[in-house]
Amino acid sequence: MHDEDAYRAATMYYLQNQTMEVIAKTLRVSRSTVSRLIAQARAEGMVRIAVEQPASRSGAALGHRLAATFGIRAHVVPVRPRSTELQRLDQVAAVAANLLGQWFGSDMVLGIAWGTTVSAIAGHLRRYPTSGSTVVQLNGAANTDASGVTYASELIGTIAESFGATSVHFPVPAFFDHAQTKTLMWRERSVQRVLEVQRRADLAVFGVGAVTAEVPSHVYSAGYLSEEEMRDLTADGVVGDVCTVFHREDGTYRDIEINQRATGPTPRELRRIGRRMCVVVGDRKVPALLGALRARVATDLVIDETTAGRLLERATARP
Repeated sequence: MHDEDAYRAATMYYLQNQTMEVIAKTLRVSRSTVSRLIAQARAEGMVRIAVEQPASRSGAALGHRLAATFGIRAHVVPVRPRSTELQRLDQVAAVAANLLGQWFGSDMVLGIAWGTTVSAIAGHLRRYPTSGSTVVQLNGAANTDASGVTYASELIGTIAESFGATSVHFPVPAFFDHAQTKTLMWRERSVQRVLEVQRRADLAVFGVGAVTAEVPSHVYSAGYLSEEEMRDLTADGVVGDVCTVFHREDGTYRDIEINQRATGPTPRELRRIGRRMCVVVGDRKVPALLGALRARVATDLVIDETTAGRLLERATARP
């Protein structure tokens, strides 16, 4: 009955624009009780708030230009002047978490690529009750120290818990040592089961990794790549990765050797998912983001104003 009262109070307050006093009289409780019921409704995911930016604002103008340039839906987040990159990431992650709460619902499959940005999003998720939903890990996480497995498992578990969803982990390395090993592993029934869940994803969420990012991308800072592999990536013109699949600024990726050993979905495989939310913050990630967008990995881009401006400058600059 308490949940029903919280629902009624939230409905009257948010949808019917009733005052606290009117709600209190209707429910025959005190005004302080009404306030607690509304807070409970928000905490339990009964209330989802969306904020639309006015078309006249600079962020909306940037969003329209991004949409026209890359054929995506752009969600440009206003940030405080002189904000650090970590502060910008926190603000963008909060908006991305809110959007994820709006888009992911019952009987859906959500694909998650682990990383620094997605970890920040998970930290802003509230409770969004769903039924019959699944959260699946998109890329393997084990590295030479094996620490990546715990990191990815906890991240997937946290997101699944926020939605009351079933979590499906991907117990393979981020990168195999040999392409032949990956080919054999992909024939295993346990791996095929996870790949099948990935193929049924309705929504994917991921960031963009960059070799020189100010806030280090997890794949470059947690022992996943040897010094020799890093040198090879640089020599091959690689600027970043999506789901641990590397790409160049022009969007090409097929002939990069390590991608034959990577366990994440390629841009082509990602494009099979209907909605793909890419979340990016950081000036140094602009070349990597530009390459990712040219590879058409995203349908929706969540980005701060500063990074959006730098992205458009680089995309329209003459070679």
